[in-house]
Amino acid sequence: MSRTISIEPVTRIEGHARISLQLDDHGQVQDARFHLTQFRGFEKFCEGRPYREMPALTARTCGICPVSHVLAANKACDHLLSVSIPPTAEKLRRIINLAQLTQSHALSFFHLSSPDLLLGWDADPASRNIFGVMRQNPDLARDGIRLRQIGQTIIETLGGKKIHPTWVVPGGVSEALTADKHAVMLRLLPEGLEIAKRTYAFFKTLVPKFLDEAAHFGSQDTLFLSLVSPEGNLEHYDGVLRLKDARGRILEDQVPTWEYERLVGEAVEDFSYMKFPYYKPQGYPKGIYRVGPLARLNNANACGTPYADVALAEFRMLQESGPVASSFHYHYARLVEIIFALEMMERLLKDPRILDTRVRARARSNRDEGIGVAEAPRGTLMHHYRIDENGLITWVNLIIATGHNNLAMNQAIRQVAKTYVDGNHLQEGMLNRVEAVIRCFDPCLSCASHAFGQMPLLIELRDAAGALVDRLCRD
Repeated sequence: MSRTISIEPVTRIEGHARISLQLDDHGQVQDARFHLTQFRGFEKFCEGRPYREMPALTARTCGICPVSHVLAANKACDHLLSVSIPPTAEKLRRIINLAQLTQSHALSFFHLSSPDLLLGWDADPASRNIFGVMRQNPDLARDGIRLRQIGQTIIETLGGKKIHPTWVVPGGVSEALTADKHAVMLRLLPEGLEIAKRTYAFFKTLVPKFLDEAAHFGSQDTLFLSLVSPEGNLEHYDGVLRLKDARGRILEDQVPTWEYERLVGEAVEDFSYMKFPYYKPQGYPKGIYRVGPLARLNNANACGTPYADVALAEFRMLQESGPVASSFHYHYARLVEIIFALEMMERLLKDPRILDTRVRARARSNRDEGIGVAEAPRGTLMHHYRIDENGLITWVNLIIATGHNNLAMNQAIRQVAKTYVDGNHLQEGMLNRVEAVIRCFDPCLSCASHAFGQMPLLIELRDAAGALVDRLCRD
């Protein structure tokens, strides 16, 4: 008789979700699904609001990656204004984005994923957390806390507060960088880079211990989508879209961000409140792709900073040829990106024009449609707005990094479950591996809770004793 195993909640991720494993009559995994169970409706309740409110509104989607939404929203507003922001404003936006990437990647690696890597898949869940890491490797735990603090401090120094900063505005930023703030940030970066290099060296010693996981943690063929610079290098703030296949062939390149709809389609399924984006020319669900640090490193010709380029070369040695396929190596890619972010922030801060006071272009709306695309820590983030003649929002589409990865995450948990789960003899390590492959993607589910069309609804009426009185179901 077939059975279903439900893993709920999925732990050490942002947001609320469950995983269902469908077993056949012999107790073997037949199918697996990742269910986003929360719905928030940002795309609808933003309608009717002035477009200049969108950065503040969409930043409230999440407290983990508000800077990413602030940047994508403001880039969409820049597009509505038809302005090119001052060069110094662009550099300052890049710095706050890289600080956000640093703190977010540190949170993912040290707090959410390192317990599995250090304590083991079968460790007691009560101790398989950051506190267990503190007991086993206190130096690593302290490094993680400090590295995240450095990223958060830079965000606060520039933006005025660590969460939901309002310093980035349509047309640039609201205030120029002062000499005092400049000095504060420059003092932090060497320490951060030493922590990042030390952590990267330590992680490389762990990689050989997880060869089996690397072979089965979402290692199936997919495409890879990200921004790249016009030269094809690693890019997080601006640039053009590139899409590679699993063999490393470039299918799309130098695609302007405002043409994203030519590449990306969106589908829905009745088991999740998260959309399922796909590569349009290949159709749904065949056009599966991944975004985020793994995709960005696979797509980039180079990072463009000294230590990060060395780490990128080592990253590419994880696989004999082609893009690095295993989703397990998202962890590796995050550490490479942290090194890059710290190096690049120092380079930007040492630019002699960084203290220029011309940091904002002012204009009224000159278009009725605006698109803003940036690389969030978890991958490519797209904001698309339409406005009326009064500057009020008439339509919003948000394609979140985690949403881009939705098909790939479902594919990954299916592979892991079929490899490790025996429904006749369940063990903690089996189910933890299913959760762990989701943590490789570092999903932000509050951000990803979007859908279109009519959503499924189930209402049950029960009496005081718990007996079912009536039931209403809408598909």
